[in-house]
Amino acid sequence: MQSQSTMNPVEIDEGIPVSVKIRERLRAARKRYHANDNIAEFVEPGELDQLLDEVEDKMKAVLNSLVIDTERDHNTDQTARRVAKLYLNEVFRGRYVSAPDITEFPNAEHLNELMIVGPITVRSACSHHLCPVIGQIWIGVLPNEHTNVIGLSKYARLAEWVMGRPQIQEEAVVQLADLIQQKTQPDGLAIVMEATHFCMGWRGVKDLDSRMINSVMRGSFLKDPNLRREFLSLIPKKE
Repeated sequence: MQSQSTMNPVEIDEGIPVSVKIRERLRAARKRYHANDNIAEFVEPGELDQLLDEVEDKMKAVLNSLVIDTERDHNTDQTARRVAKLYLNEVFRGRYVSAPDITEFPNAEHLNELMIVGPITVRSACSHHLCPVIGQIWIGVLPNEHTNVIGLSKYARLAEWVMGRPQIQEEAVVQLADLIQQKTQPDGLAIVMEATHFCMGWRGVKDLDSRMINSVMRGSFLKDPNLRREFLSLIPKKE
């Protein structure tokens, strides 16, 4: 058997799980990798496919520990692969891919009136139990002559990217506000999110009727109570 000291670097590298390689890059760059962080710049081409295989193997181990016979049960023989795809390609996709390309245009018409986008349906998973979080977001923008204008659908894409990670609702709204503020530079920005958390319906109090509502107000929305009231009054109330 060949000792590790006599193996060439390529052979040693091939034996290292891809998750370890990505984690080492993050640590070397002194970057955090919390559940709601984006780590796309540290994932090299082709590594997501390798990560998919690794997650599948780990998920098989979880199912085995739950005493589920995936070899003889036709309902679960592909469950590990399906769950791996669910996490990497859908629910947590916002961790592993770069922000969507957003074309920004100058505010040529000097628009300066309140604009509201929503409701935008968003889906995420809470970082405590990885249970679904499903809700809606409303975005209010007060532009100025220097504000960059982006298409309405682009707000939905940005929201999907931010929510596509294990999230805590309060932090997710702040992340989205920071991103939109950076890209558009409006005089005012307001975001309201209302969501149902399945960690309350699947466990604990088992209550699916409760919803969480939170908001972030920036610039003019924070300083001008009349503008804030106008924005909140124009959001349809859910019955």
